[in-house]
Amino acid sequence: MPRYLEDIVPGETWTSDEIVLSEEDIIRYAREYDPQPMHTDPAKAAESRFGSLIASGWQVAALSMKLFVEGGTFGDTPLVGLGVDELRWRKPVRPGDRLHCIREIISAERSRSRPQVGTVRTKVTVRNQDGDDVMTMVSLGQVRARSNGDEAS
Repeated sequence: MPRYLEDIVPGETWTSDEIVLSEEDIIRYAREYDPQPMHTDPAKAAESRFGSLIASGWQVAALSMKLFVEGGTFGDTPLVGLGVDELRWRKPVRPGDRLHCIREIISAERSRSRPQVGTVRTKVTVRNQDGDDVMTMVSLGQVRARSNGDEAS
């Protein structure tokens, strides 16, 4: 079932399912997209300031999107990404960590120039199995409106 701008309420929250990152997942992603030793080489990572292999922050960000989409938050209505603000990697993610994503609607506003769509600001928090925030960000997306907003005219 699709969700439209008019269905979105600030304060709404969703919590995703969990995902577990293995050492193999971390290394495979990093070799392709972020080939730094703390992500690709367990021996070198052990000598780093992190003390062990850690996931790329970009991998964590990508996983937050996967969890969001798989959760079906917006049903059949795609939320088109417009940008990210305040992206912060708070704690390292290590092999075996169980992550889940919490999303909270901050605002939903109709576009003045294109009233058939609106913008949605969402606070995104990724937490590990200990309840620690490992990544936070504010995402900005665009969603279709059910109407063009001129019903009161």
